[in-house]
Amino acid sequence: SDEDLQRIVSTLANKKDEIVNFIDILKQTIRNVQVNSSNVFRELDKEFDALHSVLDEMKESMANTIQQERTEKIQALNNQLGQCSSALESSEELLECATTILNIKNPMEFSKAARQIKDRITACPAFRICLKPTISDNMSHLMVDFTLERHVLQALKFLPVPKVPEINTAACLVADNCVTVAWKMPEEDSRVDHFVLEYKKTDYDGLARVKDEQPWEVIDYVKDYVYTLSGLKFDKKYMTVRVQACNKALAGDYSDPVTLETKAFVFGLDDTSSHLNLKVEENYVEWDPTGGKGQEKAKGKENKGRSGASPKRTSASRSAAKGCRDRFTGESYTVLGDTAIESGEHYWEATAQKDCKSYSVGVTYRNLGKFDQLGKTNSSWCIHINNWLQSTLSAKHNNKSKTLDLPITDRIGVYCNFDGGQLMFYNANSMELLYAFKTKFTQPLLPGFMVWCGGLSVSTCLQVPSVVKAFQKSVNGLNSSTFLWLYSDWNLITGSSY
Repeated sequence: SDEDLQRIVSTLANKKDEIVNFIDILKQTIRNVQVNSSNVFRELDKEFDALHSVLDEMKESMANTIQQERTEKIQALNNQLGQCSSALESSEELLECATTILNIKNPMEFSKAARQIKDRITACPAFRICLKPTISDNMSHLMVDFTLERHVLQALKFLPVPKVPEINTAACLVADNCVTVAWKMPEEDSRVDHFVLEYKKTDYDGLARVKDEQPWEVIDYVKDYVYTLSGLKFDKKYMTVRVQACNKALAGDYSDPVTLETKAFVFGLDDTSSHLNLKVEENYVEWDPTGGKGQEKAKGKENKGRSGASPKRTSASRSAAKGCRDRFTGESYTVLGDTAIESGEHYWEATAQKDCKSYSVGVTYRNLGKFDQLGKTNSSWCIHINNWLQSTLSAKHNNKSKTLDLPITDRIGVYCNFDGGQLMFYNANSMELLYAFKTKFTQPLLPGFMVWCGGLSVSTCLQVPSVVKAFQKSVNGLNSSTFLWLYSDWNLITGSSY
């Protein structure tokens, strides 16, 4: 059929794109080999130059030691030689004097001269001098033997490349807006100094592609075998990670990329249908008392003054372009999310700005009328906080309100399990459960927000917190009676009545 042929052609076209991308990878790899080989040549020269420099320094130091000892020994031996020469001269002089005295014939003169020469011979230095060299001529203690070092140098090889790490997918965790990546080495390697972790976001599962890909984000010098990426924005469905091991000199190959699911609910605020007294900027909404008719008149005057300029797109034109509903009006200071929930589990948060007088956070079907308020219809559910005159926290649905005896929070977390019919509101600062609705959702849901005298910051791209996941897991393991009791303990609103 045409569909089968079209599917085959589409598959072939995708395969062609993959081959083209792979050819680009091969070409880039060839260029990298050329560049990297030049780099290692330079590094090799540097290492051998450094080794030669160390040997030259050691040779100079050892030669200086030999020279210094030779100088000291010769100096000491010369001193001893001088002493011996002086003693020799003195001895020769005394021998000549003694010979002369021995030839004297007069007994009286001989006796007198003999006594004198005897005293001089007794004090002669020749009798006190040491006739043994005070310094040895041995210099063998300064000999070197580089046999061991020569063997080491001859056995010198390239530093072994670290093995490829293996990402332990079972130990990897995606929770609480963090991704924890764990890995191990195929065998112990004491030379590994650190690891390099790289990651990139993507919208598809599987191997990384080149075309239309974001660059790798790099986390360098990771000392442990686990690393937690925090402060992430989960604006993609998946995250691909890879790891390489590095020693002091070089890095090994990257591990096989592993794709972790990081799916989160991503939506924006639909400013085309928001109340005119609300100013919407990206994920921030603020009550603006100058909006409405006065704002429209100001816009009209501004447009008249710019008759020659290209007119800006009006709210109506934007609404028509997006196929949106009419704007909220009256006292329904409401803005909805631009993305519907039709299945699955989702989580988002809203943070009230300081001194915000009144606001609501919840969900609604698309049929919320432009005069309707969140929680006052049978197709909308919300938590409402009123800080006007007195502070109250209440849950609203089907035009009924239940006051909650709980601390007021400025940060509300919303958990929606569409298929399970669960809608839970949390104190996002303490993760304390504020309220839970149990019903059966029959239509797609839109996040909804009401603001009066203040502003709300909406945080999307969030994952379901681990506290909520753990609670859901415990609830799933309960029997029906315990399940109903637990919901009752939550101050549950079931269906559309209390």
